[in-house]
Amino acid sequence: MTFPKLDLIHRHRLYSLTNVPPARTLLDVLREELRATDTKEGCASGDCGACTVVLSKADNSHAHSVNSCIRMAHSAHGLKVTTAADLSAHGKLHPVQQAMVDHHASQCGFCTPGFVMSLYDLYQRADGRAVTREEAMEAISGNLCRCTGYRPIIDAALAMHTYPRPSATAALPRHTDTRDPLDPHYALPDSLAQLLPLRARFPKAQLMAGGTDAGLWVTQQHRRFEQVIDLTRVSELLRIEHYPHHLAVGAAVSLHDAFTALAKQRPTIQHFAERFAGRPVRQSGTLGGNIANGSPIGDSMPLLMALGAQVVLMAWRKGRMVSRHIPLENFYLGYKLTALAADEVLCWIVVPHPLPGEWLGVYKVSKRVEDDISAVCLALQLHIEQGVVQTVRIGAGGVAATPARAVKTEAVLHGRVWNEASIQQAQAEIDKEFSPISDMRASAAYRQLVLRQLLQRAWLEQQGHGMVQLEDAS
Repeated sequence: MTFPKLDLIHRHRLYSLTNVPPARTLLDVLREELRATDTKEGCASGDCGACTVVLSKADNSHAHSVNSCIRMAHSAHGLKVTTAADLSAHGKLHPVQQAMVDHHASQCGFCTPGFVMSLYDLYQRADGRAVTREEAMEAISGNLCRCTGYRPIIDAALAMHTYPRPSATAALPRHTDTRDPLDPHYALPDSLAQLLPLRARFPKAQLMAGGTDAGLWVTQQHRRFEQVIDLTRVSELLRIEHYPHHLAVGAAVSLHDAFTALAKQRPTIQHFAERFAGRPVRQSGTLGGNIANGSPIGDSMPLLMALGAQVVLMAWRKGRMVSRHIPLENFYLGYKLTALAADEVLCWIVVPHPLPGEWLGVYKVSKRVEDDISAVCLALQLHIEQGVVQTVRIGAGGVAATPARAVKTEAVLHGRVWNEASIQQAQAEIDKEFSPISDMRASAAYRQLVLRQLLQRAWLEQQGHGMVQLEDAS
């Protein structure tokens, strides 16, 4: 069996690698084929950040940090891959590297290349200006230092703009792509007109986007894919479109960009988005992928259910494109089971615009504040007029076999006076509505208690009470 070739731009050279299997990770190719051993494998699950690299187009546009340990190598075909050793030039360290040295920000050193790349991503985005401590913390939220050296790393981030900016690098080699974008081993279609007929031909092929979950199937479960259809080049699915009554988010839009667009309309979402995962995961993973994966602990689904989102499924049938809309809560049929037909692709997420008077609370409870999976996630959207609940939608994660709406609890609140007595009745109902399980993240009893308390928290926040969040105590 012959696999498609893989072209990568790295250290000012164009590498053309032949016969690269579809399930080979970018980290493995970097370390074993390109000998870029500055990029480390720590966890092989996108949790520690030691493998962080920056992907960009050949002209350095669209640069973003990603976890190379769970990113499929073929997804980087034709792109520039920057690792920590690439930053120094002409015998001089890059400002990020020099700041790390001067602030003694490396101890054992294993995690250092990943921190450097996360800060390099921030340095590029800051474009010469000073960054805030909050920006630095967010930039390294996907990196772990087991030597507890975070303070000097943050000091380095705050100082990196004070160093002379590096001179321009030499022009990169031109890349003429001769690869068949529809190669069935690892296809990279660039339009729906290519994607949907391909999906109809290969209904068993693995759909792949950022790979932040599917990558774990490779590194943790040792699964191998015979055929992959990659969605990250499909132009229509990379768009965020604004309509009079809703926002349409393409399924291949990154989690970071999708949450940014949603937070412009609903600022409450911003803090929740930063807790969703570290920046490299949010910049690699996609909103469509998070939804289609159907994990009961996926964080985007409870939020989107509370917002009344729908998904648009598309297929190629009888020589033309067909589509159907499904409310997100009806998309899930059972554990890891969705309404997606074998020849369909989840293409769009449609989110209604907020109406005047909307109140939104969205909560993630996990063991770690940053870069962790939820034990419980709850989102609640309310419209209250003259003290009476006119509409309410509640989405919950981590408490059932699928993400779910708390429709019975909603019914208790709908049309009722919004007061503490109503919340107490809702708490009693949500106890009966879900029967969570115990697992490594939380016990069933803890999850039920958290659900009750998050409803109480929503009530207190909506009433304007202070000291509801830990952040209020700072």
